[in-house]
Amino acid sequence: MSTARRVIKNTGFLYAKMGITIFISLYTTRLILNALGASDFGIFNIVGGAIAMLGFLNAAMAGATQRFMSYSEGEGDREKQRKIFNISVLLHFLISLIVGIALLIAGWFFFNGLLNIAPDRKYAAKIVYGSLIISTMFTVMTVPYDAVLNARENMRYYAMVGIIESVLKLLAAVAVVYLIGDKLVLYGIFMACVPLITMMIMRVYCHRKYEECVIAPKRYWNKKLMKQMTGFAGWSFLSSASSIISQYGMGIVLNHFFGTILNAAQGIANQISGQLMTFSQTALKALNPVIAKSEGNGHREMVIRASFAGSKFSFILFSLFSVPFIVEADYILKVWLAHVPAWAVLFCRLQLLRILSEQLTISINSGIYAQGDIKIFSQLKGILNILPVILTALFFYLRFPPYMLYIVWIFCWSILGGMVALFFAHKNLGMSYERYMRAVFIPCVLLNVVAFACTLFLISFLAEGLFRLSLVVAISVVLHGVLGWFVGADRSEKQIAIQLYKTLFGKLKLKPAR
Repeated sequence: MSTARRVIKNTGFLYAKMGITIFISLYTTRLILNALGASDFGIFNIVGGAIAMLGFLNAAMAGATQRFMSYSEGEGDREKQRKIFNISVLLHFLISLIVGIALLIAGWFFFNGLLNIAPDRKYAAKIVYGSLIISTMFTVMTVPYDAVLNARENMRYYAMVGIIESVLKLLAAVAVVYLIGDKLVLYGIFMACVPLITMMIMRVYCHRKYEECVIAPKRYWNKKLMKQMTGFAGWSFLSSASSIISQYGMGIVLNHFFGTILNAAQGIANQISGQLMTFSQTALKALNPVIAKSEGNGHREMVIRASFAGSKFSFILFSLFSVPFIVEADYILKVWLAHVPAWAVLFCRLQLLRILSEQLTISINSGIYAQGDIKIFSQLKGILNILPVILTALFFYLRFPPYMLYIVWIFCWSILGGMVALFFAHKNLGMSYERYMRAVFIPCVLLNVVAFACTLFLISFLAEGLFRLSLVVAISVVLHGVLGWFVGADRSEKQIAIQLYKTLFGKLKLKPAR
């Protein structure tokens, strides 16, 4: 099967999973917000917020292992893959212990003056936090299996596990609605059990399906490979951990100055952005193994082209769904939620703008990681990741409004972070700045400006409601489709799209009657 067909097939599996899980997740959020109330929902997001961050930590850490697995897959070395798997199992066991101890130490500071939580809710918050620690450790230890599924490009099973996880979360929310007791405690415990169940399913499958999933550390020990993986995983972990600490820290800073109600608004913004991000991340999930395998094969030009394509279409896909939401956020939140927390509308808009701007270089990062020289890159990313926490605390101390959190975030992560990624792509991959501007930046910005201008013009003379929302969505789809084809896609990308069209719709044509 060709690379293009394989990416298309895997993307199809992931989009099917995405369509199901988004619907379930949005309904789950509505249920749990009504069951807990704004204050307890805010407490869960600030104390148990790291549970939501586990997905990002898991994906980031799996990316480090997946880079070596996919690289060796490109080399065609199955024996080396067994060594990589065993070393990654050992590494992530050690990382899980470090993370568990770090969370225990951090918990003492959280509940002794750092968090602004009502005294009568501290016990419930501590139980949620304790459940989180156990869940985190087991999740980290299953990262090697996630990496194997991605390196093997088995997106069908990966999609099945994702659907099971969403159903379990829905069942947890339904149970909280009907069970008697402290609903925050019950929800925290149930949510901590979900990753344990899904990850055990993944582990059993990988050991039965893939020959490289054999745990024999003594037999497959390799000191040189261990040193390479430790260095790469360490720098990768620095970057991903600092990102997660920053996101969690921003929530703590917001809580310290403004209380749990603002955390509820932030939680809603995170839910919305997280669901919309799946549209762009789905395509990247199928593309990232191709980037690493191409580097393993020595095809640097393919790495650069795939990195450009990933960033460009990730931006276009996220823009397609985020533009209508940014424009109609007030109406959508009123329909979706029974009670919209204060600041939730503005937080959602700014969060979506932040993530949208980050898509411009998202696959450039994948290319840098595939090349492997990430020490200085990760150090700079780590500094930029932590910087917003410090600056936001300073601005809040000077009595700036809550939305300053997102302004600082956009400046540090999107603008400065994007510039750092482009510099290292030029230095390590030989990427041309001019080529990036022509292939990615200019087409994406032009498309987005036109989409926002047209939708904002439309809402200026129509009354708020379902009819206006439908028109905004329709115009967004048409504009992104037309401009994405004529402005965004190059000749080779158009050929792939035509091939996909023929593959999908050619089978639907009726055979002529005899």
